[in-house]
Amino acid sequence: MAAVNLLETKNLTKQFGGLTAVNGVSFELPAGQVRALIGPNGAGKSTLVGLLCGRIEATAGDVFFEGHKVTHIPAHKRIGMGMAYTFQITSIFGKLSLHENVALAARPHHKGGAGDLDQAVFGALGDVGLQDRAEELASDLSYGHQRLLEIAMGIVQKPKLLILDEPTQGLADVEVEQFNALIKRLSETSTILLIEHNMNVVMETADFITVLNFGEVLAEGTPQEVRANKLVQDAYLGAG
Repeated sequence: MAAVNLLETKNLTKQFGGLTAVNGVSFELPAGQVRALIGPNGAGKSTLVGLLCGRIEATAGDVFFEGHKVTHIPAHKRIGMGMAYTFQITSIFGKLSLHENVALAARPHHKGGAGDLDQAVFGALGDVGLQDRAEELASDLSYGHQRLLEIAMGIVQKPKLLILDEPTQGLADVEVEQFNALIKRLSETSTILLIEHNMNVVMETADFITVLNFGEVLAEGTPQEVRANKLVQDAYLGAG
């Protein structure tokens, strides 16, 4: 039986003036998969994520979520449909506690009482290893821990699709190992799209990889296939 696609794009394109940041990207993300999106700086990865989430309006092409065209549906409505995402620049509320940040993210998706909400909040903070710091101000966290808080804000929504843009940036090695374990746990209940430069994270967590270069899909395949791809080696993996 063929896998059902949770997310799909067809000829998705974004132009900024004379610059084409994303050029005719078509890809399919089956439900239950951990997909990594990789490529050099400037390849168009974050622009593509913005198009998927609804934070950026497409110039051409379409986005489909659970078979429904969502190309012109705004970001907040896509969240209500089951998307959750974090971005390269953290979007936490620094003057609120960790608990308050996660509770704000949880409330629109939570139908239980206050006790159930607290349980969900502490569960999400526990998933990222921050439950003991629940009452601290978010602004007091290191950058890496702010990234983890933002992930907790995503997973407390129990999304169908979790999109993570550079989630391990600023994390220590031991925290990266914990993140890898977290992705494996989350993949049991969510489909995950991971935009990541750390190739060890990509190779350990991803089921499938899409490689973007100059706004276009350069290659796709399993981690082993992508690692062995000469085009990918020349454009990205061989650099540095």
